[in-house]
Amino acid sequence: MRKAGRHLVVSRSILAAALSCLALAGCSTTGDLGRPRPNIFADQIAPALGEWAARFGGDAASWFHLTDDEERLRARAWRLVLPAHERSDVDRELAKLAHSRILPTEGQAGDIAAYHRALTSGSFASQASRYNRLSEDANGDRLLLREFRANALRVINADRARLRALDASQLVPPEQRDPAYDRVVENEGLMLWVCERARFRLKSYRYSLDNLVVEMPSREAIRAERAIMALESDAGPACDLPLIGVFGRRGEGAPATRGPVVYKG
Repeated sequence: MRKAGRHLVVSRSILAAALSCLALAGCSTTGDLGRPRPNIFADQIAPALGEWAARFGGDAASWFHLTDDEERLRARAWRLVLPAHERSDVDRELAKLAHSRILPTEGQAGDIAAYHRALTSGSFASQASRYNRLSEDANGDRLLLREFRANALRVINADRARLRALDASQLVPPEQRDPAYDRVVENEGLMLWVCERARFRLKSYRYSLDNLVVEMPSREAIRAERAIMALESDAGPACDLPLIGVFGRRGEGAPATRGPVVYKG
């Protein structure tokens, strides 16, 4: 309990510093796929703070370089772990801090009505634009999940090869073993996180559709519902991954981990 309390105090200090940087340095701007534009905070400060916070909390934090597929996996995951609507400013900043591991993934918003509020905020000429945006978001997530699954399978296969080589070779020094296991744990933690947020997005889309129909009935609701149903159909298989199973448990020579592990990136 004493360690947990100390961890909470330090996490709050890190959060305060991070939010100050976001406000003063304009770190909330985004580039491709919603990722932060290149800047000192996103490229240097946030990763360093996040890795330190993970190590302090006893979570896996590997210093290994990322493979090409691991880099791509993180890029494809980015949009799926952010709030679906760009007007959810506070929620998006919390997600970015979770992405950097400065905050735990539980720090993300869990209000399924937030997307609907953002979708219907401001002025718009026709209710059709709201339904169209909902359809586009659901269809975009479906395509991203397909790409994410294909990428995840390649990473899982590479991690299996990594662990086989680690177990079979006598030439790998001891200081290489923990980082190897940590990287596998990080990869699995990312996959689990993406799937959890994908399920949350589905609930948010369904909530928004139901409330749009109540407030502004329209024929466009049919297309939006079909998009959501297609996402529901694909989300299950996309997250049915043959994980190795090292996340959250102690493996053969693997370090114990506590709580969600996001990823280094």
